[in-house]
Amino acid sequence: MAKKIIAAMVVALAASAAGYQALAEETLRIATEGAYPPFNQTEPDGTLSGFDIDIAKALCDDLKIKCEIVKQDWDGMIPGLLARKYDLVVASMTITDDRKKRVDFTQKYYQSPNVFSAKKGSSFVLTKEGLAGKSIGVQRGTIHACFVQKFFTDSDVKLYAGQQEAFSDMIAGRVDLVFSEAIGTNEQLLKLPDGKDFALVGDPQIDPDCLGEGVGIALRKRNDDLRERLNKAIADIRGNGTYAKINAKYFTFDIFGN
Repeated sequence: MAKKIIAAMVVALAASAAGYQALAEETLRIATEGAYPPFNQTEPDGTLSGFDIDIAKALCDDLKIKCEIVKQDWDGMIPGLLARKYDLVVASMTITDDRKKRVDFTQKYYQSPNVFSAKKGSSFVLTKEGLAGKSIGVQRGTIHACFVQKFFTDSDVKLYAGQQEAFSDMIAGRVDLVFSEAIGTNEQLLKLPDGKDFALVGDPQIDPDCLGEGVGIALRKRNDDLRERLNKAIADIRGNGTYAKINAKYFTFDIFGN
C-alpha cells in the first residue's frame, strides 16, 4: 500500500512539473484594446503601451512566461478569447456576474469609480426622471452601457465603439452627458484642452450587477491552474514593489483600491 501511495505521489508531482514546464515554454497571447489611455493606448509607431500593458508584462516576467500583446477592438474582446485568438484579456475589463457566465477572471488588479461627466455649469439631476429626454453617451458593450440602459430608460442612450468617440460627441454638443470610468475620463477628457469646459457630475455610481467588483484578467473557463498562477503573480508584484513602480508611472494614488 505504501509503495502504491508513493508511486501515485511521484506521478502527480511529475505531472505538475510537466504542466509547469509546458506553461513556461508556451507563448501566451494577451489581448488589449489600445484605445483607452492611460490604461492601454496605441503609440504612433503602432506599439501598445499603458498601465494594462505594463501590468501584463510584469505578470509574465513573474511567471517566467513569454507573452505577446495583441490589439483587439472592444466589441470582439470576449468572442476573440472564446475563439482562442488569444489566451488572456488585460484590457481594463471589469469583473461582472454577466461576464463570468462566459469567461473566468483572476482577482482584481485595480479598481476605479464610475462617473458622469458633462459641461461645466450643468444642473443635471442623476435620476431616471432628472435625465429623462437627455442624451447619454457610453461605449458599447461596457459596464457603463449596462448601467445606463438599466437605470435611465427614459434617456436617449447613444452607443459608441470607443470611449473617445463618446467624449468627442459631448464636446461637439451631440450628447449631454457621458458615463464612464473616472480615471479614464480625467485622462481622455478633463486633462485635455478640448475638455477644459467639462467636469464630473455627482457622486460615483454603484451597482454590483452592472458595475462589478473591480478590474480583472479574463481567461477561458477551465483554466484553473493558469488563473491561480496569475492570482499568485498579482500578489507577488503587489508585494515586491513592482506594482507600486508601475502605479507611480501613471497615477498619484494607489489604483488597486480597497
